[in-house]
Amino acid sequence: MKGALLLILSGAPLAATLGCLLMQRRQAAEMFNLAAALAVFAAALPLPFLVGNTGDAPAFFWGHYILLDRAGAWVVLCTAIVYLLSSIYSVGYMRQLKEEAERLPRFYALFAAFAFTTLVAPLMNDVGLYWIVIELTTLVSTFLVAFERAAESIEAAWKYIMVVSAGISLALLGTILLYWGGSFVLGPSYQMTWSALASAAPGVNPVVLVLGFLLVVVGYGTKAGLAPMHSWLPDAHSEGPAPVSAMLSGALLNAAMIGIARFLAIMRGAGLGPLSGTVLVVFGILSLLVGALFIVRQRGIKRLMAYSSVEHMGVVALGLGFGGTFGVAGAFYHMLVHSLNKSLMFFGAGNVMRAYGTKAIGGIKGVGRAFPVSGTLWLAGAVAITGAPPFGLFFSEFTIMRAGLTPQMSWAVYAMAALLIVIFIGFMNHFRSMYYGPPENDPAEALVEPDRWSVLPMWLALLPLLVLGLWWPAGIWSYLAALAHSLSPGMP
Repeated sequence: MKGALLLILSGAPLAATLGCLLMQRRQAAEMFNLAAALAVFAAALPLPFLVGNTGDAPAFFWGHYILLDRAGAWVVLCTAIVYLLSSIYSVGYMRQLKEEAERLPRFYALFAAFAFTTLVAPLMNDVGLYWIVIELTTLVSTFLVAFERAAESIEAAWKYIMVVSAGISLALLGTILLYWGGSFVLGPSYQMTWSALASAAPGVNPVVLVLGFLLVVVGYGTKAGLAPMHSWLPDAHSEGPAPVSAMLSGALLNAAMIGIARFLAIMRGAGLGPLSGTVLVVFGILSLLVGALFIVRQRGIKRLMAYSSVEHMGVVALGLGFGGTFGVAGAFYHMLVHSLNKSLMFFGAGNVMRAYGTKAIGGIKGVGRAFPVSGTLWLAGAVAITGAPPFGLFFSEFTIMRAGLTPQMSWAVYAMAALLIVIFIGFMNHFRSMYYGPPENDPAEALVEPDRWSVLPMWLALLPLLVLGLWWPAGIWSYLAALAHSLSPGMP
């Protein structure tokens, strides 16, 4: 059954891509992509339950090239959720972008192909294939970032592919270095799987391990938007269409972070956990610091959301760096609730930008009066994205801070708490001005609520975000605790 579900996960987006290219009709392309998203979600939803019932042993498919473990199943589910929400939102959003109808099938073909790459990346058992698929996500999503063909979009796409490809090249160099180190233990030629590297790591020279780990963290950290390698992220997130921004933030970043988590597990298995964990903690604090500084002074609405993504990837890095059950479980829980929350925020930003005709925060006033339904959903999402209760991100951030309350890492917890307070004040101050600031020409009187395609996914994102903040089901905790144990060998 698991093999059939994985086949649906990979086959449905590819079929949608082919159908969109062959039919070349907007309505057909919308339905192909939406049907693929529904199929992917239906296949991804039971995967954690199936993996959770098989003990600690992961499942392998297709010649051991595909690995289905707890971490992979969880990230695939996060991606499937974002893909479904973004596909629903795309129907309403893309129809009103004043794009030629003949270009929209190409958008949906690229969108489904992008979903395919982000879905299969967490399932790669071969470290080299994982690198290839992560690079494919860059190649496909570059065209989506530049889809609107404005000068700013094209510039952002070029910056995106140049910066991320440079970072991924470092990840490749680190992977080769780790493979070379493993050859002294396993022989000159071996299958470079995650388990093979983990078994070889204790016998590899520690200097080689540390250097390789630093290279892959910088490389995949560039893809994940960790500071100071984040420079592509604000431009790409702000210039792409809103559903693309949601996929970049809610799906792509997680696909890169799972690679870092698996390399970190290898380092911990080799007895280098304290050093490698500290490296991630430093990157996490730096990401929160950069996010806080730019959020407070931000003037563009989608760039505000983009720097929020930098902040939250820093929170995930902190959880992984702290390690242990609370740290790793909190990090993966944060991936899920951040994916939901950031999708909601980009959907709201897309609605507001379309209605007001501007990306500038200063040009947006009276949102609550103009949009009583979607505006309320967006404001609730803004409260949630700052980590305030009673939403899911408060739960995950509190769990991560609890993991860091050790003599060695308590400084990072205090820095994290202080920066999250600054981010809350800065973020909510921007929303105060957009919702309650004095309007210049009072455009809110002439605006109407977005259509149901644009509002429905906001509801679908907010409700589970609230439920997951009020209630952490015992089954999810057991699942994430087992996941944490597999990625934190030798740690409590």
